[in-house]
Amino acid sequence: MSKRKKKAGQITVGGHTPRPGQKQPNTIVLTQPKRFGIDISDYTSAVKSAENVDYTRRYKLFDLYSDILMDTHLTCVIEKRKNAVLCSEIEFRKNGKPDDKVNEQIASPWFSSLIADILDAKFWGFTLCQFYKNGEWVNYDLIPRKHADPVRRIILRHQTDITGTSWDEYPDLLFVGSEDELGLLAKAAPWVIYKRNTTADWAQFSEVFGMPIQEYIYDTNDDDARQRAINDAANAGSLAVFVHSKDTELQLREAGNKTGSADVYERLCERCNNEISKLILGNTLTTESSENGTQALGTVHKKVEDQVAKSDRRYVLNVLNYDMTEIFAAMGIDTTGGEFCFPEPKEVDANTKMSILTQLRNTFNLPVDDDYLYEEFGIDKPKNYEQLKKEHQAMAESIASAPVANKQEEDEEEYNDKQQKQQEKKRTFKDWFMRFFGFAPKDDGAALDW
Repeated sequence: MSKRKKKAGQITVGGHTPRPGQKQPNTIVLTQPKRFGIDISDYTSAVKSAENVDYTRRYKLFDLYSDILMDTHLTCVIEKRKNAVLCSEIEFRKNGKPDDKVNEQIASPWFSSLIADILDAKFWGFTLCQFYKNGEWVNYDLIPRKHADPVRRIILRHQTDITGTSWDEYPDLLFVGSEDELGLLAKAAPWVIYKRNTTADWAQFSEVFGMPIQEYIYDTNDDDARQRAINDAANAGSLAVFVHSKDTELQLREAGNKTGSADVYERLCERCNNEISKLILGNTLTTESSENGTQALGTVHKKVEDQVAKSDRRYVLNVLNYDMTEIFAAMGIDTTGGEFCFPEPKEVDANTKMSILTQLRNTFNLPVDDDYLYEEFGIDKPKNYEQLKKEHQAMAESIASAPVANKQEEDEEEYNDKQQKQQEKKRTFKDWFMRFFGFAPKDDGAALDW
């Protein structure tokens, strides 16, 4: 167990202006992220700056990440992947049994937010959290990634600084991820940028070739007519306008195949979305329909996505069971001798469950609680349940205590039928045997003429 020097206070985050009641300046001074107007040259510059061997600076790259997360498709597939883990129940067990005290803590909202931030380490490259007690509950603060240098393990006051405070001086810090990994968003960024620029060109193409152009012609050297034409154009609507004199001509060089040109934009946007889906989910058919997609192929893609979710669950469990051991101990949560797990849900349809219960009763003669059956199948229990139960039992007892003579008579008739069938079978065989060999002559023998 590593020993850390405790530093007074927590890491505070804010702007240059202190907030009301704040006595000390903020540990971290935030800067507004740069959004929009980003192209491939900005992306390559940000990656090179982040991969600098001596002084890695990632604030440009993280600003770019914040920008591309405005893309709807990228946000959708990321949330889909994270929800596969967030919608699964997590449980802490000791000696194979749930620990109610620990499970009460992890059922609170802070724990769900923590799981989401742990998963974000795969997209951003890392996650850094500082934990503290909030009454009886645990809580944490997410340290802004632009102000954390995972290579040199320092906290930066300003995002452009190259020196800072070692985060080993702060207690209860949890680092998740890799110091050199840039995250999946670094691979998704080019496709979002290409799609964004293509969509802008597509919108401009639609505006130029999808709407008519208003043309106003005025007499040459007639400024009053020109001004009237301009005023009329301004009040006519939002269509494109061309105001010119009679000796001026406008020519629009249209594409040879406007429909085909529009398809180029659409196909490129679709390709970008498919590449993003394959990067985040490992497949495309669970998010987008395809002309060549079949149910069998969709099933295969769904299995790949399930494997990705299984890997994410294991990633979360490794953090909870190993990396957070000291954090839980410092927060007063005893996890010694236990482990976090994802209980496997037992999903059985009603018909299969009914078949299992029937076999338990008829084959193994195991009793099943009536209240369980009513609750399991969603059937309302009758108000006069006890009376109906007694009547059913009385009817069953009367049938069981019926005279045994009827049973004996049935057994005798069945026995006689079997004997008669055996006799008929023997006679049939004997008749066939005699017909085959014939009858022997009664005289001394037949005279043979040689």
